[in-house]
Amino acid sequence: MSAQYPISGECQCGGVKYKLLEAPIVVAACHCKQCQKLSTSAFSITAMVNASAIKFEGEMREWSRVADSGNISTAKLCTTCGNHMYHFNPNDPSKIFLKPSTLADTSVINPTIHVWVSEKQDWYSIPEGAIVFETQP
Repeated sequence: MSAQYPISGECQCGGVKYKLLEAPIVVAACHCKQCQKLSTSAFSITAMVNASAIKFEGEMREWSRVADSGNISTAKLCTTCGNHMYHFNPNDPSKIFLKPSTLADTSVINPTIHVWVSEKQDWYSIPEGAIVFETQP
């Protein structure tokens, strides 16, 4: 099924809502330990989108950490439910990394790239045909 844009999305409590105006550039599964903590699962799914292609409403707070690359990763979270909506590199705000499970139509969630597979859970098998990187490309 092909998604129809715009697609709306929201956090768990509905305090942050958004519209994604165009298809993601890429959807990736990250297997790093930080993403495992974030998702409380084996990996976290992220959709890279142009910042100009998404419109948010609602109050969000920021939380930042230094990534293994040395870059800053800043997360935007709902102030009420704490749902992680997206993250970005403050040195390149033209792209954001949306958490696409917050979309109303999740048919766009089809990770074709798997990163940080060096930290992947042993019990998870990466689908055949996926592009794989041991660390961050």
